[in-house]
Amino acid sequence: MLSKDFIKSLTTQPGIYQMLNADDHVIYVGKARNLKQRVKSYFQKSMPQKAHEMMSHVVNIEVIVTHSENEALILESEFIKKLKPKY
Repeated sequence: MLSKDFIKSLTTQPGIYQMLNADDHVIYVGKARNLKQRVKSYFQKSMPQKAHEMMSHVVNIEVIVTHSENEALILESEFIKKLKPKY
């Protein structure tokens, strides 16, 4: 399970995040203008049902910091094409 310390340790810089399941497979790739703020949003109680369903499978989150939001957008697209995540 992901700890609150993990979220606190995240940077506020732009980048992408990959959500992994128990089998260490990437099930979601997203981009963020502010990684800390975006990842933290997945741990709020008021989320859509689909997000709750996805988060029930997430055991780890990996982040890659980028220099800009545009770089994050390009990297997100490349990772989605390469990894074909479920969500």
